[in-house]
Amino acid sequence: MKTKINPLVNLNVNPCKMCMPMGAATAFYGISKCMTILHGSQGCATYIRRHMATHYNEPVDIASSSLTEQGTVYGGEKNLKTGLANLISLYNPEVIGVMTTCLAETIGEDVAGIIETFREENPAYKELTIIPVASPGYGGTQYEGYMAALNAIAEKLEMNAEKNNKVNVILPPHSPADIRFIKSAFLQFGIDAIFLPDISGNLDRGYEPDYTRLPEKGTPIGDLRRMAGAKLTIEISDDTTTQSPGKTLFEKYGVPCRQIPSPVGLKATDLFYKLLSEVSGLEVPGYLKEERGRYLDGMIDSHKYNSGGRAVIFGEPEFVISAVRICTENGIMPVVVATGSAFPSLKDYVEAAVKELGSRYFVDGYAIMEDADFKEIEEAALKYGANLMIGNSDGRRMEESLGIPLVRRAFPIHDRVGGQRLRMLGFEGSLTFLDDITNALLKVTETTFREVVYDEYYKDSSLDKKKTVVEENNIPEDMGISEDMLKKTMEHPCYNCAGHKNARIHLPVAPACNVQCNYCVRKFDCPNESRPGVTSSILTPEEALERYKIVKAKLPNLTVVGIAGPGDSLADNYPQVKRTLELIREYDKDVTFCLSTNGLMLPFYAKELVSLGVTHITVTMSAVDPKISGKIYQYVKYMGGIYEGDAAGAIMVSNQLSGLRLLLAEGIICKVNIVTLKGINEQHIPEVVRTCKEMGVYITNIMQMVPVKGSAFENLPLVSNLEIGKLRTECGTIMKQMLHCRQCRADAIGTLDNDLSLDLAGFTVEEKREKEKKKIKKYLLFAVASKSGINVDLHFGHAKEFYIYEYSDGDIRYLEKRDVEKYCSGNAYCGEQEDKFAKILGTLSDCNGVIAMRIGDSPKRRMEDKGILSWSAFDRIESAIINAAKQV
Repeated sequence: MKTKINPLVNLNVNPCKMCMPMGAATAFYGISKCMTILHGSQGCATYIRRHMATHYNEPVDIASSSLTEQGTVYGGEKNLKTGLANLISLYNPEVIGVMTTCLAETIGEDVAGIIETFREENPAYKELTIIPVASPGYGGTQYEGYMAALNAIAEKLEMNAEKNNKVNVILPPHSPADIRFIKSAFLQFGIDAIFLPDISGNLDRGYEPDYTRLPEKGTPIGDLRRMAGAKLTIEISDDTTTQSPGKTLFEKYGVPCRQIPSPVGLKATDLFYKLLSEVSGLEVPGYLKEERGRYLDGMIDSHKYNSGGRAVIFGEPEFVISAVRICTENGIMPVVVATGSAFPSLKDYVEAAVKELGSRYFVDGYAIMEDADFKEIEEAALKYGANLMIGNSDGRRMEESLGIPLVRRAFPIHDRVGGQRLRMLGFEGSLTFLDDITNALLKVTETTFREVVYDEYYKDSSLDKKKTVVEENNIPEDMGISEDMLKKTMEHPCYNCAGHKNARIHLPVAPACNVQCNYCVRKFDCPNESRPGVTSSILTPEEALERYKIVKAKLPNLTVVGIAGPGDSLADNYPQVKRTLELIREYDKDVTFCLSTNGLMLPFYAKELVSLGVTHITVTMSAVDPKISGKIYQYVKYMGGIYEGDAAGAIMVSNQLSGLRLLLAEGIICKVNIVTLKGINEQHIPEVVRTCKEMGVYITNIMQMVPVKGSAFENLPLVSNLEIGKLRTECGTIMKQMLHCRQCRADAIGTLDNDLSLDLAGFTVEEKREKEKKKIKKYLLFAVASKSGINVDLHFGHAKEFYIYEYSDGDIRYLEKRDVEKYCSGNAYCGEQEDKFAKILGTLSDCNGVIAMRIGDSPKRRMEDKGILSWSAFDRIESAIINAAKQV
């Protein structure tokens, strides 16, 4: 069975970036008659050629020094010299770019020194321009590699500083189509420009019958040498923080530098043409004013749709900053802005615009991330409700998983044709880009409006026939459950609501536990409490068998034997658990075995549990994030050590997921219990459910925490019933949810709606009652919530009537029943039912106390304000009254 496990260490998952040599190779393709060679292993060159050829749809040649194990150990000088000689012989280039890789940089290759030695050994190549670039893959992304190549050209190329009337134009990594636009704009203004680099011809060639292996287009090396004498450098870049070719030319040769943002959107394009007009001395032509007017008209046409856009923008820093600019200009709210580059100043460039637009839309939640991977981006997209993505085709997996459209721009685009021809610069390019974005939003609207209308007007109404939650009785066809296992599951009351007529028995044979949950105390002998982890007694395996025999004789509908503590079934008491199951299996070949565990030791016992015939296992896993998990446990005892905090959380999550995966691979039906903890994991629960779904878990059970006196979370506020309901509804769209859990004791017997443990456990209270009579001399009145009239077995909020008992000197006498209006309807937080509660207080005003199976904090406090005490109990009514009387 296919499963997906989230990593527990700091890993890049589906990186949102490519390596430095990729960017350097792209930059060198903008120089005429230039070839590149990678000093590293053969695979690096193949990787880069494949990416570039698929995106640009052009043949891409990149040589390699083919470093192997020998070169790695003894140095790769020979490999690089041989590679250079072969490259010159085959291609006869005018320029060679030598790019290092991770391998070459790690072993400390002196590439510049090797090149000098090569020139000395080969005088015929002394005039050949060879430019080394340090570009290890771990040194940055393709963006840093691109800029490193341009900086190397500006720093290392021997130039002619004689003054000329040219203008240097430093170009960022835009598409060939956008580079052609920039060249055309300079030509229209009569500016004689030197472009560094010019990839428009080599990476988007026209059809030619004969193939030339050496790139003929691009900027000639002779022109690049004249950059030192230019009258001005115009650097088109949104990044002003790092070293750039324009700054280098100014520092080395005194060439003035003007830096402007890429002309994407209205403001930046106006600034671009204003600078060209200033440099050339010419007015902006009339046709450009018409283009601007068309762009403004396009902005007006699309604005009514764009306000609904919540965009994820990702890619190289240059692209991301430009895309944020056009989005915020047009009312599209970027909720996630991410780059795979280590670019700490990203916030400085984009946050002001994003925050300002967010304030108009009352949107204050967004994420701006650098050095991000697609896992982090996807999590942020879900968190902030994105409905649009803008970036390269590496986001297509996210597009598929989230179901939101991806507007493809930048590099690489592998799943579409024409990536090299996509425009986003200038008025026309910006309008094309804007149309693509708006049309993507319209597509979402057109394909989802029926669902929106349904949610707005019909959902949860009397007309609503649609089932938005995965029904408990509906077993997905792809789970591959065998017929026998399906029958057992349908008869299991905890795994299927259809099994509510079947009984189960919990055998308390496992008191030991290996973790300390913050919501639990290890005091399990609580006969008058109804919650997990408590029992009236601990049984030996032999006693457990005898109890099963007695109960089976009285309950023919008993189909499930469960081991649910009161500790953990796989802790130090596992031998008793194993023996119990073996004894019962010898007696009854058909009974279904069920077991619950915290999952810590599950990887060690999974196979053995299968061999014992356990078919259904419940794992309590309230988080899949180690940091969140670490907040749930006070400590974890594991392999002889005691762990706390993040370490405890990491161990728990790792073992829980690993154990579940082993069980699922064996065909075991698994349920995951999730305890909802206010302020700790309630926002994280959908991620837990998604993880369970991806692994193949059968059902999840989102439960409210039961407050336990003396526990670390004793005073932790409870998540309301309304919040639990919303969580279950949300997660019900992901996978099947258990909606009928009773959070049973470790010694529960009977159906979920009728616990018979007090009747069938063999306990009597007569002797105890007689002793208490002698000790207590009081006259008291108690109201008891009971549906049977025998046991305290009803929640306070569910009671429609209360049994009134008189207690006097140890004697207990039933007086009457008093009807009340049910306090908690189940669809809202009970404490909000002010009128109902006031009536209940009036009905019970003469009582000294109220006894119910559970009572919420709010009603308990309000009754205490009126002088009425309250107790939670799960016991016979007489025993519960005696216990309460002792505390009055």
